[in-house]
Amino acid sequence: MTAADTQIVPPALGEPYLLTPGPLTTSRAVKDAMLRDWGSWDGDFRAMTRAMRTGLLDLIGPGADAYDCVPVQGSGSYCVEAMLGSFVPKDGKVLVLANGAYGLRAAKTMEYLGRAFHLVDKGDYLPPRGDEVTEILKEDPAITHVLIIHCETSSGILNPVEELADAAHAAGCKVLIDSMSAFGAIPLEVERLKYAAMVSSANKCIEGVPGFGFVIARRDELEAAKGNSHSLSLDVHAQWAHMEKTGQWRFTPPTHVVAAFLTALEAHAAEGGVEGRGARYARNRDVMVQGMRDLGFETLLAERWLSPIIVTFFCPADPKFDFDAFYEAMKERGFIIYPGKLTVVDSFRVGCIGQMDEQVMRQVVAAARDTLAEMGVASAAPPAAALEERKKLAA
Repeated sequence: MTAADTQIVPPALGEPYLLTPGPLTTSRAVKDAMLRDWGSWDGDFRAMTRAMRTGLLDLIGPGADAYDCVPVQGSGSYCVEAMLGSFVPKDGKVLVLANGAYGLRAAKTMEYLGRAFHLVDKGDYLPPRGDEVTEILKEDPAITHVLIIHCETSSGILNPVEELADAAHAAGCKVLIDSMSAFGAIPLEVERLKYAAMVSSANKCIEGVPGFGFVIARRDELEAAKGNSHSLSLDVHAQWAHMEKTGQWRFTPPTHVVAAFLTALEAHAAEGGVEGRGARYARNRDVMVQGMRDLGFETLLAERWLSPIIVTFFCPADPKFDFDAFYEAMKERGFIIYPGKLTVVDSFRVGCIGQMDEQVMRQVVAAARDTLAEMGVASAAPPAAALEERKKLAA
């Protein structure tokens, strides 16, 4: 694959851009890779699985030889449950650091698993911090693991993963990371973070399609996970052991999705790997956020916490603004945005990832401008109460 193959091309005629944190807009090459059928037990597909696992380990930097990659069928939430159920022993306890829907979902997962956990809920505006983690771990020596959400996509907040991992390690706890929407665009190097395990998904920053996620874990943690799992199909140790022995997935794999993902991995490398992919997404964010602010929109988060993955905006206070109408008008103009996922204020989200560049983001801003005019919205400014709430909670 050449650098030319990584150039952004428009979606197929009539296909909108997905301004979402995955599924996202994929390249034509990724789509084309799904046009062939593969035998799940065939040697060619086993080689594809091995290449995929090796390619993902290449993204975690020096120290990767102590780790292995285990793909798991299903969505990202399947992988989070698989990680928690496999690497936390039945008598373990997890500190769940939440500042949005996905941290809270992890806590709900722990409830379903029937395993001990301590939830820290920071709300929608702020990240957990290292000093808080230090105090909690000092007060509760029963905690064995700390779960960090790398990028909380319900708000778009990028959490200080290094600071949090340092606090966990200082207390002798193991680190688990949900990097579902950040891995592949934001560094997550094992030599620095020394996590026991992390999870991500095929349809995020690598720009593949939905169908599987993957666990990257220390080999000694994989070995120690035998017998921990609550589930037959979500047992990471069993999946790993079977793949190591046979090269095959235990149950029917998403063959077409794997083929597409290998093509996506090649494009990721051609773009410059994690650094190159992250730089494009950051530029997408900067251009789009500045354009939206010029229209009067306000971001939910302070500048320092904005991720290059997805950005949350307050809905305008203007009584003529209606999100459903805004959504449909943006879709007619070729852009599918994301509704908000907050409980405190009305909001919506605009993703920065996928086969899009800054030129596309300028078109997004123009579409938002024209939609506001069509709706008769005079100002995109949010309610004063929303800004006051942000100021109060951030204090």
